[in-house]
Amino acid sequence: MIPEFLVSIGLSNPWTYLGVFLGFSLLMMWRLEAMLDHGLEGTALGTLIVPYCSGLGNLIFVSLMVSQKDSGHEVLINCLVNNVTNLTLLLGLPALIWGLMVIPSSAGKSRKSTRPGKAATESRLNRLSLMLTMTAVLFFNGAVWALGQDGVLNRSDGLILIGVFLFWQCFQVFDVMKHNVRQRVSYRPMFYVDCAIVLICAWGLYESIDWLVNWLTQRQSGFVSATNLGWLTGWLMVLPNAILALYWGWKRRADVVYTSQVGDGHICIPLCLGIFVLFQPMSLPPLFETSMLLLFGVIGFHAILLLITGGLPRWAGGIITAAYGWFVWQGLLG
Repeated sequence: MIPEFLVSIGLSNPWTYLGVFLGFSLLMMWRLEAMLDHGLEGTALGTLIVPYCSGLGNLIFVSLMVSQKDSGHEVLINCLVNNVTNLTLLLGLPALIWGLMVIPSSAGKSRKSTRPGKAATESRLNRLSLMLTMTAVLFFNGAVWALGQDGVLNRSDGLILIGVFLFWQCFQVFDVMKHNVRQRVSYRPMFYVDCAIVLICAWGLYESIDWLVNWLTQRQSGFVSATNLGWLTGWLMVLPNAILALYWGWKRRADVVYTSQVGDGHICIPLCLGIFVLFQPMSLPPLFETSMLLLFGVIGFHAILLLITGGLPRWAGGIITAAYGWFVWQGLLG
């Protein structure tokens, strides 16, 4: 429907579809924020809802690539670019600008008292939830790294990865349900209206990504071409994440910034990789080992800082932003 309409008004070009993609993404993120006012707390939003929405583009990309032979390389690059960008650049930039402190300094001062305030307790609970999510990322990446030691991911590996992901999601759902029972939280009617709007946005994202991927695959020369399909689509898919990270960083919601970026990584690794290799095996290029080592190091870096400082200071944001520059140099020029 969207392609036919744009053709009829003479606006069927890459910039238009990029605008459509960003427009639906922003609408989706706007209604996601509204869910915070309809009974969904910040950590649950970042862990359960936002990842599926911000990672929807990657899932759509996988579904489009399944039918194309020898497209495993592009899917893997897309997933690696997505996850490395989330954990380095998209956390590093907000930290550089505002600092990402899950436990603010005021909450830290309250530790001196025997009865910390409600805000301090909530911040500590958010940190524990985030540490658990970080641990899941570590295990997911470790599972992919271990299964890929023979240089290939196959159907059996895919079943394992999808099973691990579903177990984690079930754990998260029951955790949110338990929280809602304790806090006596109920979802308002607008919550379900927002869910419907998010589904409409998902359809718009599918239409725009389908057109953009087809356009890229038809271009055979230049940087913006099928040669760099994995890199270009990886960057495209993280654009909504970037807007989300900067917006919630500006709102000083470090818990949502952190959990949304970390949780989005679950969609690519292991879910996207697991779904793809159910249909065709995937060989692993040299960039796979480099990316895995970088992801392991960054996850450990985040975990240590969360335990020691309660978040990501500005100087640390500069370090992981520089690490992203090294990753791009290794992948494209190294």
